[in-house]
Amino acid sequence: MRILGIDYGNKRVGIAVSDSLGWTAQPLATLQMHGHQELLTEIKEYIEKYKVEKIVVGMPYNMDGTMGKRAEITQAFINFLKNNLELPIILQDERLTTSQAKNILLEADVSRKGRKKVIDKLAASLILQSYLDQQ
Repeated sequence: MRILGIDYGNKRVGIAVSDSLGWTAQPLATLQMHGHQELLTEIKEYIEKYKVEKIVVGMPYNMDGTMGKRAEITQAFINFLKNNLELPIILQDERLTTSQAKNILLEADVSRKGRKKVIDKLAASLILQSYLDQQ
């Protein structure tokens, strides 16, 4: 069973997918945000291509565990997905995943321009891998 991981952002959305055994997450793509309907179309293409059976979306809780403005926006996106897809959607705490992704890319000596292109899909894979590790 493959699982799709999503790192939802204002400008970009990171996408990752698990292997068929559900052990590892691989970064797939960084999608540009052009509206929910277009994003949904792109997500459906990945669902079909990889035969995804579940979606994990990173939830950006505040450091104290509360929901702030960003989490409320993400929850609205999750509700949109639930209303338009017939797949289970799981929330995964994503606190510090973008910082973690940035640190990985800095250690790999990836340029600032290069980091911008991959940080969101790497964050999506970290969110998904975190979920997989808990299972």
